[in-house]
Amino acid sequence: MIKEGLKPNVVTYSTLMDGYCLVKEVNIAKHVFYTMTQMGVNPNVHSYSIMINGLCKIRRVDEAMNLLNMVPTTVTYSSLIDGLCKLGRISCAWDLIDEMHHRGQAADVITYTSLLDAFCKNQYLDMAIALFKKIKERGIQPDVYTYTVLIDGLCKGARLKSAQELFQHLLIKGYHLNVWTYNVMISGLCKEGLFDEALAMKSKMEDNGCIPNVVTFERIICALFETDEKDKAEKLLREMIAKGLL
Repeated sequence: MIKEGLKPNVVTYSTLMDGYCLVKEVNIAKHVFYTMTQMGVNPNVHSYSIMINGLCKIRRVDEAMNLLNMVPTTVTYSSLIDGLCKLGRISCAWDLIDEMHHRGQAADVITYTSLLDAFCKNQYLDMAIALFKKIKERGIQPDVYTYTVLIDGLCKGARLKSAQELFQHLLIKGYHLNVWTYNVMISGLCKEGLFDEALAMKSKMEDNGCIPNVVTFERIICALFETDEKDKAEKLLREMIAKGLL
């Protein structure tokens, strides 16, 4: 491109960096980042977020912190907080949210959902529920993804009733639920041996215009086979084949 006299812009450089980070060639991405600045192209928030995410994935958090200090925005903070959460450094992530508040950078639903996901994955469910309430108290509206993260955590933490209450709230409020949300709820029901309820949930999702996918069928079928409900499992397997999912 450069040889042909075309000057790459920030989008071109950022796309290249993102590609290298996806295959964990973060050092090359970093070289592209600094080449961009040397060529007189100013990185934007997205460019910094790509590098912060890439560095976090290979556990170079201190370098990611340095980049954050160069452009401390809600987006870059959220990128670093997500990276820290995925590394299990939840207390550091929480400290950054406090730092955001002191710097006047408002945490958004994406920021809080990263922390909520970390709490759920580590089975800190009481902390997850408290954080969820705090999000709403601050006037931030949780989206379907945020709700699903918490529902999944509750199901896996043997708090099915609480998960069902949240799920029902979504239906009552008219949220457009996706297949992931339904699958999470179906998995929770199967985990507790409530197969009729799981099958009813599958029917409900179809009635609501959400098409069951391979995961939907597999979770119910596997649970049925594990409890020797072979007839029901085989019936679902035939339906799965008829729908072209197998």
